[in-house]
Amino acid sequence: MTTLALTGATGRLGGRVARLLGPDVSRLVARDPSRLTPEQIAGRQVVVASYDDHDATVAALRGVDVLFMVSAAESPVRRAQHRTFIAAAADAGVGHLVYTSFFGASPDAAFTLGRDHADAEAAIRETGMPFTLLRDNFYSDFFPVFAGEDGVIRGPAGDGRVAAVARDDVADVAAVVLRDNAAHVGATYELSGPEAVSLTEAAARMSIVLGRSYTFHNETVEEAYASRRVWSQEQWQLDAWVSTYTSIRDSEVARVTDDVLRLTGHPARTLEQAITTP
Repeated sequence: MTTLALTGATGRLGGRVARLLGPDVSRLVARDPSRLTPEQIAGRQVVVASYDDHDATVAALRGVDVLFMVSAAESPVRRAQHRTFIAAAADAGVGHLVYTSFFGASPDAAFTLGRDHADAEAAIRETGMPFTLLRDNFYSDFFPVFAGEDGVIRGPAGDGRVAAVARDDVADVAAVVLRDNAAHVGATYELSGPEAVSLTEAAARMSIVLGRSYTFHNETVEEAYASRRVWSQEQWQLDAWVSTYTSIRDSEVARVTDDVLRLTGHPARTLEQAITTP
């Protein structure tokens, strides 16, 4: 029997994958097991490991045939955490690693965190482990969170467009890949929504379905950095926030793919569907 392990089960993405796969998931890797629900734990082995603890991760992943690795939380040390965890997975003998990357990940991506994902992809390839990469676009269900309390989305995105994807669609794709992992070894899937929209369009559509007013205000890059300094003075965080919008402005995340439909058999969720799903 295949030993399938998941990380990130306490989050929406990993949690949905765990639900979809049910008893096929035999092991949950958690930094804080107290956040797992009794329903998630039932019938599964729970092992404790954090992405920056090589030895604990090796112990947690011994005997794992297939591992679903949700990328670590944004931080200035995320690249090191990813590399530590990936190396530990290889040292533990993991047979196949499925990793949630970013759409168009590359060392020179406009979105600075896309560069982190490119580094993780390189680390995976360096190990020689069989792998599958799920390159997710920005999450469409996050769009309401981009707005301030006044309903205004502010950022230097201009008239650029983004083919954002619903997290539930990413989870559906992950479940397909994990159920038949051998058929997806070496594949890279770029997961987008069904269309590319500008933030002006997104705001108008959110206003209709959520019943409150949303608008988009196009900041300059300088204005964007200044407006965000009230929340953080850390340069890496400021760069990540601002480059979310410049990557949209520069059309790096505008391409629409059919990977969700092709792999799951159902169309990718629209923006309206993504933001109204509980």
